Formats: sequence, structure tokens, C-alpha cells
Amino acid sequence: MGPFIIPFVKVWQLFFIGATIFGGVNARVNGWFNAHATFYGADQSPFSLGGACGYDNTLHAGFGANTAALSGALFRDGEACGACYQLRCDYPADPKWCLRRAGVTITATNFCPSNNNGGWCNPPHHHFDMSLPAFLRIARHGDEGIVPVLYRRVPCKRRGGVRFTLKGQSSFNMVMITNVGGSGNVKAAWIRGSRTRTWLPMNRNWGANWQSSIDLRNQRMSFKLTLVDGKTLEFLNVVPSTWKFGQTFASTRQFF
Repeated sequence: MGPFIIPFVKVWQLFFIGATIFGGVNARVNGWFNAHATFYGADQSPFSLGGACGYDNTLHAGFGANTAALSGALFRDGEACGACYQLRCDYPADPKWCLRRAGVTITATNFCPSNNNGGWCNPPHHHFDMSLPAFLRIARHGDEGIVPVLYRRVPCKRRGGVRFTLKGQSSFNMVMITNVGGSGNVKAAWIRGSRTRTWLPMNRNWGANWQSSIDLRNQRMSFKLTLVDGKTLEFLNVVPSTWKFGQTFASTRQFF
């Protein structure tokens, strides 16, 4: 593991220790945290489970089939979209359904809503509603359907560069940001046209979709992103002046 990855993981462990203590969930000393997991989407393609993050197709977004919907305590109104978590089934707690020494890394792509019946996704529970392929990496498919898990935040490893999908219309620019490495989830975003002198802040519309209200048609577009871990990258002229709404443009830069 490289010199950057080791301190990165330690920072996220410290962050989630604080978050977990205040959330009323007990943290493990070694940096793993207690949660529970179920699965959803058994009768549909796992690549269509983009849900509340707005990913049209998790395969095209660079995340594959190992995805999960997060409870509100983890989802944080969409800020967790694109974040990566390593999960392992808590075999000593449930040897009947857990696979021994099995683990999987998932990407947060959806929201698991609360209900009025004390459900597992209600606050303050930390819960992962996983795609079936991801769930079967750590547990057996049985009647119980829910297993205790241990989880921790890990850096996301992505192939290729960060991708930008243009989804707005006219002077309304809505950009879906996908295939983000590093911490995986975007904290702040800016946009700049080739005839614009300054970076213009974008607002999170919902999930991984960011918006601005300036007409940038017929201009090259650049983006600047800051992730939750504080890392910032600029993606200069990643979108050509001939762009059209509905197109996706892949950059050559990536967070690590």
C-alpha cells in the first residue's frame, strides 16, 4: 500500500469513530464498525440500482454491481454518493448465514428510507441494503435476509478518469459526476466556460447531480471538484465546445 493510502485510511477511521460515537453505535477498536445488511433488487439488474444518487446505470458510472443503499445516518442527504465501504459479515455473531473470512467493497449509490415500524434504516441505525451480487459475496441467501456486518470507509479505486454527464437544458446545467476515486464522494464543485474568467460554484441538485444556472452552450467546459477528504482537482477543457445535453465526457485525471 502506497504512502498516501495508509494515512488516508487512518483519517477516515478517526472521522467515523467520532461519527459513530455520536450516532449511538458502538465502534470496534480496530476501526471496524457495527452495522447490519440486507439485499434488494433480486429481480432486477444490479446495474439499475442508482436510485437516490441519480446514477442511470451503475456499470456505466464505473461502479459495477457491488453497490448498496445506505440508511440515513450514513447517506447524509446524498453526500455519501460514490463513497466506498469495505464490508465483512460478522461470522462470530451469525455463523449460520455469514461466510467466514469473506469481504466485499461496495459503492454507495442509493438511499434506504426510514419507515414507521422501527425498520433497520431508521435513525440511528447504520445499515447497508446491498445489491444481491454484493450480498452473496459475504453471506448466504436464506430466509433470514439480514446479517450483522462490520464496515469501514476505504478509498475508491476507479479505472480511467472522472466522468461528467450533461443532463440539463438551455441555461440550466445539471452535471452528473461519476467514477470518482479517492474518498469517492464530492463535497463541492465548480464549473467554468471557455469564455468565463472565474470558477462558478455549483449546487448539489440531488445525489451525484450538480447544477448551475449560467448559459455555457458553445463553450468548452472545465470543472473543479473537492472531495469530502479535502482533495481538490481541476479538469480543464474536459468538455469540448460542440457538447450536447445527454453526452458523457471522461477526463484523464483521477483522485487517488
